[in-house]
Amino acid sequence: MSETPLLEIHDLAVSFPGSEGAAQRVHAGAWVNLTIYPRQTLALVGESGSGKSVSALSTLRLIPTPPGRYDGGRILWRSSADAPTVDLLSLDEKRMRHVRGNDIAMIFQEPMTSLNPVYTIGDQILEAILLHQKVPRREAVQIAIKALNDVGIADATRRMDEYPHQLSGGMRQRVMIAMALSCQPKLLLADEPTTALDVTIQAQILELLRSLQHEHDMAVLLITHDLGVVAENADVVAVMYAGRIVEYASVFDLFERPRHPYTRGLLASIPTLGGRARRLPTVVDGATIPEDFPDQFTVRPHEPVESSGARAADPDERLHEIEPQHWVLCKHRSGDASKATRPDLPYRRPVATASPA
Repeated sequence: MSETPLLEIHDLAVSFPGSEGAAQRVHAGAWVNLTIYPRQTLALVGESGSGKSVSALSTLRLIPTPPGRYDGGRILWRSSADAPTVDLLSLDEKRMRHVRGNDIAMIFQEPMTSLNPVYTIGDQILEAILLHQKVPRREAVQIAIKALNDVGIADATRRMDEYPHQLSGGMRQRVMIAMALSCQPKLLLADEPTTALDVTIQAQILELLRSLQHEHDMAVLLITHDLGVVAENADVVAVMYAGRIVEYASVFDLFERPRHPYTRGLLASIPTLGGRARRLPTVVDGATIPEDFPDQFTVRPHEPVESSGARAADPDERLHEIEPQHWVLCKHRSGDASKATRPDLPYRRPVATASPA
């Protein structure tokens, strides 16, 4: 298994005009750093509006510019261990179109708004295949049918001629996955892929993504606010708040020893079955600073953006490796910013194997 990262995001900054116009910029992503390895699932977690989707859309350069703007950083892509590294932010639109769908694909949380209602399922999958693969249409049809079969859609030949409104929500999401995987991408960006589905279909879709990931040796950036989904599926977790990555660790380390106040509050706010309470806990209720936080670092208490204003994006705070392979957004007491390091964690959880009968 390759230990060369597929994707490295370095200090990505993305902004949009504020309510006062061009003179004011709102940073939807600030100093974002991520590293994704082959066959790894990196979960990007946080509340709605924290900047998760903006970070993913930036990877494919899908942020409209204007009004959006890339203010800094690099997005380094390497399609294989021996391939040259390219900065996706430096590519022209023609070269970027080759990357989209071919090397990096994306599925969205609501397939009904992503699928075109006036084209058949087959036409929409074939468009992606014919755009990126130099194959005749007859072969493209077979690739599309196989893709639908791979995601568990029965009678795929007939489904090719149907329209999105004729399918259930779970089947539409499977079609989106088939479309994304039809060109065998190295990285799949899954933006809330199960939000609009009931829990039974959610489990089926997530199991499908896991099996396809191992079958195709593919990396997944899983964007979600569902910590149960994260615990079951992620290898590495990046917690995001107000456009910043506040904590970065393996899934087991993060759940066992959350170190940033926001992460602790997020985990503490999960309701428990069988518990009785007059009021459900909020993120602020559980956002405490660990008593054993390393002495050489200082971390701010968590304050919601509404009350903290500009302090939500303190440029002096950077990701520091406060414990082996565990990064937290904080400051070094020495004030030496050079002690900050980029998160880089090639961890994959052991693959469960079936016990012998």
